[in-house]
Amino acid sequence: MGAPTDRAVISVRDAGVRFHRGRRHRSLRDLLVRGESGPRRDGFWALHEVSFDIAPGETIGVVGRNGQGKSTLLKLIAGVMLPDRGSVTVRGGVAPLIEITGGFAGDLTVRENIALTGGLHGMSRAALRDRFDEIVDFAEIEDFLDTPYKHLSSGMKVRVAFAVVSRLEEPVILVDEVLAVGDRDFRRKCHARMDQLTAEGRTLFLVSHSEWDLRRFCRRGLYLRGGRLVADGPMDDVLAEYAAESETNAPGG
Repeated sequence: MGAPTDRAVISVRDAGVRFHRGRRHRSLRDLLVRGESGPRRDGFWALHEVSFDIAPGETIGVVGRNGQGKSTLLKLIAGVMLPDRGSVTVRGGVAPLIEITGGFAGDLTVRENIALTGGLHGMSRAALRDRFDEIVDFAEIEDFLDTPYKHLSSGMKVRVAFAVVSRLEEPVILVDEVLAVGDRDFRRKCHARMDQLTAEGRTLFLVSHSEWDLRRFCRRGLYLRGGRLVADGPMDDVLAEYAAESETNAPGG
């Protein structure tokens, strides 16, 4: 099941998330402000009895068809969603790029969002000043620094989010499909930056439908089907199992 628990930077134990039809899943705010707890009876398990450990510096690719729990798993690791059962333990900070907006505030300007995101992840003002020009140059956003984030195009939002999140010093990087967004030149820049991060020994958790990205960046794979972890092993082996089952379950297969 991967690294021993005492070495793991991420440890997931029998984690389950129950979604409620027609209702939001409980968040940390629900628990603290509204006092909501425990799964309701109506709904379905988006994740069920998922367990694994991730060692520092591992590069993990997560595969599965849409709606099988991949993004839900990333949200648990990022700490923006709570499990209904089991536990998720992360040792050290997380730099999450799990949605196209990167969690930025739409009414704030690009400049303000860069400062806010860096500050929330412990980046000092001096460090932010040192990296500000690098972030702006990478995102190619210099002419839009004082534009509200919500007025940017989707491609520009991705450039800003990736530029900021990939400059954070958190030991764990979560990426959900963002490498598939944007033009070819920007994807090439993202790939080069990802190579740098993995060379630094960061722990990478990548959700992608791109076999090329998964094979390039990830040594180990996790395969989710129906909210359950059905395979955990070398990336090539997990991709082969996923492809074989996909062909078997294809119409006419």
